[in-house]
Amino acid sequence: MFRRIIWNDFIKSRTISVIMLLFITAAAALISLGVTLGLQLAGSIDELMAQAKTPHFLQMHAGAVNTARLERFAQENSDVKEFQVLEFLNIDGAEIRIGGDTLADSVQDNGLCTQSNVFDYLLDLDGQIIKPVDGEIYLPIAYAKAGTGEKVTIAGKEFTVAGLLRDSQMNSPLASSKRFLVSENDYASIRNKGNIEYLIEFRLKSLSALSKFETAYNSAGLESNGPTVTFPLFRMMNAVSDGLMIAVLLLISGLAVLIAFLCIRFTLIAKIEEDAREIGIMKAIGLRITDMKKLYLGKYAVIAAIGSALGWGLSIALEGVALENILLAMGHSTGTVFARMWGGTAVFFVFLAVIIYVNNVLNRFRKIPAAQAIRFGSVLEKGTSVKRMPLRKNRLLHTNVFLGVKDVLSRKSLYLTMLLVVVVSTFIMLVPQNLYSTISSPGFSSYMGIGRSDIMIRVQQADKNPEKIAAITQALKKDEAVAEYVVHTTKRFPIQTTNGADKTIKIDLGNHTEFPVYYVKGEAPRAEDEIALSVMNADELGKKIGDTLVLTDQDRERDLKVCGIYSDITNGGKTAKAAFAENGGNVMWYTVYVKLKENGLSIKKAAKYTQQFSFAKVADIDGYIAQTFGPTIDSIRNISVAAMIAALLMTILVTLLMMKMLIAKERHPIAVMKSLGFTSGDITVQFFSRFLLVLFMGILAGTILANTLGEMLTGMVIASFGATAFKFAVNPVFAYLISPLAMSCAVVFAVVFGTSGIKNIQVSAHIKE
Repeated sequence: MFRRIIWNDFIKSRTISVIMLLFITAAAALISLGVTLGLQLAGSIDELMAQAKTPHFLQMHAGAVNTARLERFAQENSDVKEFQVLEFLNIDGAEIRIGGDTLADSVQDNGLCTQSNVFDYLLDLDGQIIKPVDGEIYLPIAYAKAGTGEKVTIAGKEFTVAGLLRDSQMNSPLASSKRFLVSENDYASIRNKGNIEYLIEFRLKSLSALSKFETAYNSAGLESNGPTVTFPLFRMMNAVSDGLMIAVLLLISGLAVLIAFLCIRFTLIAKIEEDAREIGIMKAIGLRITDMKKLYLGKYAVIAAIGSALGWGLSIALEGVALENILLAMGHSTGTVFARMWGGTAVFFVFLAVIIYVNNVLNRFRKIPAAQAIRFGSVLEKGTSVKRMPLRKNRLLHTNVFLGVKDVLSRKSLYLTMLLVVVVSTFIMLVPQNLYSTISSPGFSSYMGIGRSDIMIRVQQADKNPEKIAAITQALKKDEAVAEYVVHTTKRFPIQTTNGADKTIKIDLGNHTEFPVYYVKGEAPRAEDEIALSVMNADELGKKIGDTLVLTDQDRERDLKVCGIYSDITNGGKTAKAAFAENGGNVMWYTVYVKLKENGLSIKKAAKYTQQFSFAKVADIDGYIAQTFGPTIDSIRNISVAAMIAALLMTILVTLLMMKMLIAKERHPIAVMKSLGFTSGDITVQFFSRFLLVLFMGILAGTILANTLGEMLTGMVIASFGATAFKFAVNPVFAYLISPLAMSCAVVFAVVFGTSGIKNIQVSAHIKE
């Protein structure tokens, strides 16, 4: 009998059943897809790094290398399992031509290398170690646009593209270098055409000894003229682009589940109002509440089961498209089935939550008076008047507008659900858009540890560096387009730690007030006795604002007070900034930050300086952000567009459900108003007033939450990738104009469509006695 009753109810309310099925399917698909993608990403990264045997510790070095001393250190250190020194032949981007384009505008350090024989292998797209033959070249994933068989010319030598390579170190756009793989013979023939950098690499017996080993390496005074990168940072860089997209997807999926529950509440209440007389009759004849609940619970259990199954299947169908970039960059994960099972588990929990929630909402049966439901065919609310808002005292609003506003204020609990839907929809719409506008803005570089400037020029250690820096500064002084510039010098200094262990840190010396990075706490160093630390360095050294750091400067101790802690993901994330003068010591590199007088000149000037200073790496900051975070920016932009469309559709559907519920609930009051002379148009205006008031409050609350809670949640995700104390760079046109306007149009459309049935309510049919 229950089965037949449930089936008849499906047939009777096909529209509501389909809408609920769509909501549950969408929520299940999103949460399953988010969980599956997250586990697939983690599994693919682990698989790639295991196959490639990624170094646990990498020291990049420009300059001479004492290989014998490094080998002796590796043999004497009990934590070292494997050691090697690889060459990286840095080639000027203008000398690399792929198809018809050069890499002159690339912000990456592009270079050639040969295959390693020990570890740090470069893999093909099948996960196999590549063995290139003479005349062939394998390109990094970043240059996947070049197809197999195309020609690549490097420093005048032509190669044939044999395929793409996966590089567990340098796959990520965040990695500042990209390796091209050639045979040993081809490498030897072109070795004198570029600048050689060395990759000093170690694999340890246990990753837990990494911190101890890093301290030992620095204390030994070994080669360190370049960034230091460790295994956890390699893993983080591989995860950033897709990980950020998945994190936003999980946030949206959680909110979609919340909206699905709110929709269930709407449809259930609307259905209860519609079936009020039948419910009253069942209570009158003595049918138990538990049996009555089974009728509705059975229907929603079927909808939840079908929706969950469809959602899981849809997530598996969409998985291939969503995983495309992950599979290209890192390959398949052996845990694919495991990831899908966890996605299915997440969907099962959604199903259970729906059943529990429906059962809770159905407790309303206990509050329905049988006599009232049978007599009026609906549930009349108690205490719905607001005595402090009598109509006779209204002088400001039109009568219909006043009645609409009064209805919302008098029945707050009824409209609270609709308010929450608008708040959540606004939140879903704004957070991805705010994140997109932030990471695509020039100011985002300040979270990465790069000063807010127009152009950045870097000179690695080489012969006659002071003369080269002098040439750059002279050219900048003469250039009338340059507003200001500063020169920073990066050196390594020994410091004293609290446990007495020897340690060195890289310090960026210069004026840090002109082109500041983002400071989590404190401010940039101004005096010679001040120092600012990156978040990772401050955490590792256990330093906070006001603490003292002692470093050795030309065989004398220098006491520096920590004045600031800043966000940084460059150079391994372990950097420092100071303003004291230091003429001694070995320079690791120079960085020149340039501010132009006019906007829009950075690309042109960067190209000019690239030609003028061939020994330097020149990048306009906008181009740097685009190349470094390009895939991430594209992913977040796509998600923001999809989130906006989804939020508007959800708002329309939920408003329609709310309208159906209200009209079902208020058939008797509507008939009374019509008998008093109110037209269908008057009543429609009252409904408009109600929903526009709810819309206004919802958009206001949603915007505030998106700029506070949304910023906090997004900041937590960004912080896990190394950039802390994240702040939204809100696009005011979208946030305060386009978004509210789009939401208003959605609600207006739904109200117009939903109130079309008011004219069909007959006075004689709904007013009795």
